[in-house]
Amino acid sequence: MTDARPPGGPYRGPPSQPRDKRQRQRDRGQVQADAPRRPPPRPEAEATPAVDRGPREQRLYGLNACLAMFRHRPGDLRKVWLLESRIPRLKDVLAHCVKHRLGYTIVGDADLQKLAGSQHHEGVVFGAMPAPESSLSAWLRELPPGPALALWLDGVGNPHNLGAILRSAAHFGVAGLMLPKDSGLALSGAAARVAEGGAEAVPLVRLGRADNSLAQLRSAGFGVAATVVRGGQPLFGTALPERLLLVMGAEQSGVDPLLADAAALRLEIPGTGAVESLNVASASTVFLAEWWRQRRA
Repeated sequence: MTDARPPGGPYRGPPSQPRDKRQRQRDRGQVQADAPRRPPPRPEAEATPAVDRGPREQRLYGLNACLAMFRHRPGDLRKVWLLESRIPRLKDVLAHCVKHRLGYTIVGDADLQKLAGSQHHEGVVFGAMPAPESSLSAWLRELPPGPALALWLDGVGNPHNLGAILRSAAHFGVAGLMLPKDSGLALSGAAARVAEGGAEAVPLVRLGRADNSLAQLRSAGFGVAATVVRGGQPLFGTALPERLLLVMGAEQSGVDPLLADAAALRLEIPGTGAVESLNVASASTVFLAEWWRQRRA
């Protein structure tokens, strides 16, 4: 038997199987080692959810506002900036910072203005966690029996008005300040400074639906009074309930008609008529003072 050799050349064995292009390139050293394969992207449903880091630290300023915050909530303090001249008034605060390893820094007036966003810093700025707002149900559970005054701010949005109202509310023993659920009003550094410490003495209560909130307050024995510019009963001479919910409206729009219609009393402050109405903070002070006077008459 003869070998099956192709004519004209040496025998090279049986024909091999054809190699693919990548294999031929690898044989010639033209293909590097395979790079590590990246893991496939995770499906959207498996994406790591955003972490809720809770309330953000806020800046408080003003000497009385900061000292009141420290008296009521020292555990919420995070850092302190102050003028050197304020060291004697803030010795207890600085000792607390040293004990708990909190940062404090002596700075100049220009730095405090930047930190506070205001020239009315009064020599000190705190970095602190905000005071928590309460729900209406929780507030009512903790409310002691007996006379109580609650203030509902309808449409009020100016932080300086909030601060002035809180100052008067603290002075006249308001048990809680009600904020509608859709209101952007909340305690800020500016409001706390104007309140001069009153912000720490009056709980802020964030409401749910207005009709449900009114029903809860009525069930707890509160009589509802809406304040009006004209057409109401004169405040002086009207007997006010021992448990009173006083609804104050914004200066431009007044109390929402639905709230006014739900009120058992519609009250106005008598005056000369030389001006259309009082500022909401000033009017609040007059109403609160009259309720306080009647409780002690």
